[in-house]
Amino acid sequence: MKRLTGKALQKKVNELTGLSKKEIAKECGYVNDSGRVLLEQFYSALLQANGVELNPKGSVTTGRGRDRTYRTTVHKNGTIVIGKSYTEEMGLQPGDEFEIKLGYKHIHLSQHQADDSEDEQQAVA
Repeated sequence: MKRLTGKALQKKVNELTGLSKKEIAKECGYVNDSGRVLLEQFYSALLQANGVELNPKGSVTTGRGRDRTYRTTVHKNGTIVIGKSYTEEMGLQPGDEFEIKLGYKHIHLSQHQADDSEDEQQAVA
């Protein structure tokens, strides 16, 4: 089934009162090949049909991955992963070093700044 847009989408949604959001989205064609209901795409199309544009022309979206939440979790093996998007935003490179300071219920990372004197000492040695 083709995904409805514009006036056709508005009309169909108005006809399907009493159904759940997922059922309405499904009836309007917002389902992928495996049968998963695509609610985000349905909502975007519905907003656009009602004249609301969330991505104005010129705005940049990658369409990949999740939005950053500035939250992370401790993995089963005890590691904490920060993520590529954060390190890219900070301009970090492989091999950059950090000092870890532990506080009560917080961890503070400070980028280690190599002193010129350290570099000179390493070059001499």
